[in-house]
Amino acid sequence: MTLRTLLFGMVALVPLRPGLGQEAAPEPAVTLELIMADPDWIGNPPERPYWSDDSRSIYFRRKAVGETRRDLFRIEVDSGAVEQIEPAGLAAAGAPASDYSADDTRMVFERGGDLFLAERSTGEVRQLTRTVAHEGRARFMADGRRIQFVRDGAILIRDLDDGHEVQPAELIADESPDVKEQKEKKDYLRRQQERLFPHVVERQHEARAAREYEERLRREDGARVPPPWYLGADLRIEETSLSPGGRRVLVVTTPAQREQGRQDTMPAYVDASGYVVTQPVREKVGTGKPWPHSLHLLDLATHERHAIDLGALPGIKDDPLADLRRAAEERKKAAEANEEKKAESDPVPDPVPSAGQEDTRHEGGGDDAEDAATGDRTADAPAEDGEGQASDSGAETEVPRPVSIQSIRWNRDGTRAAFQCLSHDNKDRWIVEVDPARRETRTIERIHDEAWVRSGAIGWLYGREVVYYVCEADGYDHLYLYDSNTGEKRRMTEGRFEVSDVTLTRDDRYFYFRANRTHPGVYEVFRVALQTGELERITHLGGDCSFELSPDQKHLVLTYSNAAYPPELYVQDADPAAPARRLTDTVSDGFKAVAWVHPRLVAIPSRHGRPIYARLYEPQDTPGGAGDVVDGGPAARRRPAVMFIHGAGYLQDAYEGWSYYFREFMFHTLLAQRGCVVLDVDYRASSGYGRDWRTAIYRNMGGPELEDLRDGVEWLVREHNVDRRRIGVYGGSYGGFLVLMALFREPDLFACGAALRPVTDWAHYNDGYTSNILNTPDLDPQAYERSSPIEFADGLQRPLLICHGMLDGNVLFQDTVRLAQRLIELEKENWEVAMYPIEGHAFDEPSSWLDEYRRVLRLFEENLIQATVPQHAAPAASRVD
Repeated sequence: MTLRTLLFGMVALVPLRPGLGQEAAPEPAVTLELIMADPDWIGNPPERPYWSDDSRSIYFRRKAVGETRRDLFRIEVDSGAVEQIEPAGLAAAGAPASDYSADDTRMVFERGGDLFLAERSTGEVRQLTRTVAHEGRARFMADGRRIQFVRDGAILIRDLDDGHEVQPAELIADESPDVKEQKEKKDYLRRQQERLFPHVVERQHEARAAREYEERLRREDGARVPPPWYLGADLRIEETSLSPGGRRVLVVTTPAQREQGRQDTMPAYVDASGYVVTQPVREKVGTGKPWPHSLHLLDLATHERHAIDLGALPGIKDDPLADLRRAAEERKKAAEANEEKKAESDPVPDPVPSAGQEDTRHEGGGDDAEDAATGDRTADAPAEDGEGQASDSGAETEVPRPVSIQSIRWNRDGTRAAFQCLSHDNKDRWIVEVDPARRETRTIERIHDEAWVRSGAIGWLYGREVVYYVCEADGYDHLYLYDSNTGEKRRMTEGRFEVSDVTLTRDDRYFYFRANRTHPGVYEVFRVALQTGELERITHLGGDCSFELSPDQKHLVLTYSNAAYPPELYVQDADPAAPARRLTDTVSDGFKAVAWVHPRLVAIPSRHGRPIYARLYEPQDTPGGAGDVVDGGPAARRRPAVMFIHGAGYLQDAYEGWSYYFREFMFHTLLAQRGCVVLDVDYRASSGYGRDWRTAIYRNMGGPELEDLRDGVEWLVREHNVDRRRIGVYGGSYGGFLVLMALFREPDLFACGAALRPVTDWAHYNDGYTSNILNTPDLDPQAYERSSPIEFADGLQRPLLICHGMLDGNVLFQDTVRLAQRLIELEKENWEVAMYPIEGHAFDEPSSWLDEYRRVLRLFEENLIQATVPQHAAPAASRVD
């Protein structure tokens, strides 16, 4: 194995702020060219750490400088010695465990699509497969001497002692040849063939006899694979799960055909071919039908197939959207009646206007029909059809709602399984236990949400018939236990914090997890004892901390960062009293030499009573602090400000960890050096704050968030001497959407704004994300119209910059094109679009990043930093209750 000495080392645990205790050296200039350069200059942090099986070393990946590949490194925990693993040494490097045997003596893992077995007492590693096929999902069988795994979709069992490999079941999504033969139509031509050509009929009989004999061989000859399972031509196999005992298989299927939504195409104007190349992109929300899941149980011993009935799940026949469906149906009927009335009064179609004539064919009529129906602006929106139609009662349907089945988990001996179901209308999540011997299901927990539910982790304890799961039953993601024998439930964690990354020790003593219990923006590692329920804090690093438990269950490798310093690896005993010790130092000297502004986490009072958490970046050399300058003081002493709006919606950026938006973090230092206060707000919809915060935007995206942005503006003016006439705003993706909503709906709130890769019309976004929050456009047009910036474009009064990659497969460039046309038709001024022909949703090229942020900086310089006498009036102050 080739060794390479690297600039890593074990260092004492010190705060991750450069330069403390050292003489100050000249600080490098913070420039856009530096900020937007290839991030390699910062130093590439360790990624995806995992333990060696002997718990003495830690492996991790690290991006190679100037390349996209991730190299593998190993660091010895005791000495701190680091080596890069060259390709020749990868076979001995191990990988994260797929599973441990029940007696804890063996470990099976996957690497590069092949399987390996580690003998834990000797450290010997044996390669089990070496094929071009992909093998994965390796698990020990209940007897401990065999493993199961999946190879290219087929379930296989391997005996670890003799290497014997068995395929316990062949699953085919088709009809059997006999069924096909029975379904063949006996038309005139077939009957004629049989009458005229007896040899053809004879050959059919011979083929049938050979097929039947082959089935008999596979059924009776123990050396053969059992007969195939023909599941039907109308099904598609989504997931298979073999019980640890090897007797049963749970199969998740979907219909082979569904109503597909129409896909758009995305052109690439700058292609290696020199031609315009197009590629298909995703369906738009509500344009297709979802894939409903069904669950089947296959008994391999008796060759019996049973459908698992989910129709008894509590509330599965309820229709939470019944009122919306009725309203949609009324709109449809009103639109049809209006069309009939129009046809009777004007049976001859209006001529198509010639060039230069105004087209008035769609004036009137629609608005009248709309008023007659529900008052909604989309009177001609058709009602949604298909599964889940409301019954006469409006509360219950005759058939169960379609669901998706996820996370099938078997207990150790394979006598029970658990899984979770999520309804396609996003309103319910069921944690379900199935007894395969009785073919009975039992609902462990139903989580219903009038907005939309979240999925979460589930599993079994190792040595007991107890299911654990994470859910928002009390408003926050917490850990629960369910005893399968007694039906008793226990809540293991509670409080106004979120639990994630749950890891159970193999002796069933503790759950380790990550949580923001001490502060919404600080994530530490905790553990809870299963027997006593005692909750203990393990780490005390004060930033963002994630972990991996060592195979011997005694140590943690921690990935820790703070708001001004990228992630590094630490190691700590898995004990509350143990100190953490830093293992890596991957950040470049160039990055350390810069005096980056370390943002403060602040809590902003709000009109809704809950604090709005944010990152605050303050200039060092300008007046600040409450009371120095009142709102009516000299304008020259009040400061400009910029509000940054993070993307994704459900993301947390106001936390004490290294941000996904690391370029923006550096950009905010540049703005602060130029006298700007910067506020980065976790508006309602952000993650980390519980269910109510998450779902506040249901059917009203852009409403609650704007209230939070306004509260942030008022707080900046009141507490930090900010000039309310010189506050700008920018953000990307969901953040770009909110920039548009702010400039269009509250034009006096910000002096200017930059919307990067923005969603402009939610009816053009994808289904999985959007239907959670807004339902679908045909069903809930009001939600889409009140939530889409393009509907409010007439409100634009302040300077607007839009930047968008033309190869964006997430938020399509079409969003920006449609908004541009709308602004043109509205004859709006002071807006511009910058397009990036070879960039996607997140840019790849430093030159594109640099061009984009030069434009953003110029927007702020012209309208905020250099605008000592703004041209527009100050927005009116609003009261914060």
